[in-house]
Amino acid sequence: MQSITVRELAEKLARGERPVLLDVRERDEHAICHLPGCLLIPMSELPMRVQELDPDVETVVYCHHGIRSAHVIAHLQAQGFERLINLRGGIAAWSDEIDPTVRRY
Repeated sequence: MQSITVRELAEKLARGERPVLLDVRERDEHAICHLPGCLLIPMSELPMRVQELDPDVETVVYCHHGIRSAHVIAHLQAQGFERLINLRGGIAAWSDEIDPTVRRY
């Protein structure tokens, strides 16, 4: 499984690259904090909403710490998705290393 650190993602975004940022946390978690411009599809809703994703577009999948996102990637890879990247450390690492204004929970 391909992964990316929060620093690498921040650099990618700073260069103007715009992968889909897929937040797979639940709605209440997303309400606390999220990455700007992300697409929210909670892991629990993914089977019913997978058609909203484009398998040809690079997608960075994230959750709180990187565990649920890894499960989502495995599920999507089984359906033929290939351009998936797991955000190591999730939104918690983003708050710790990139943007301390992102609320922790």
